[in-house]
Amino acid sequence: MLVGMVVRDAERIRVVEEVIAQLRAELLALGVLLPSARVDSVSAASEAPYPLVDLGCVNLDTAMRLTAVLHGARG
Repeated sequence: MLVGMVVRDAERIRVVEEVIAQLRAELLALGVLLPSARVDSVSAASEAPYPLVDLGCVNLDTAMRLTAVLHGARG
């Protein structure tokens, strides 16, 4: 897992794409698909240490599934 890892500039995009892939896989295992999750292109071109992850728009069904998953995670 890449959480908390220090990343050099040359690796930023690769790392954020890998994190997005991991997020998609984990959510999909719980029945939630975020089809438009992607690297935010504006922040990827900036000097910020990490690009932003754009989770994209979702339909009502996906929002409801995500809400249920998050609620279940709280116990």
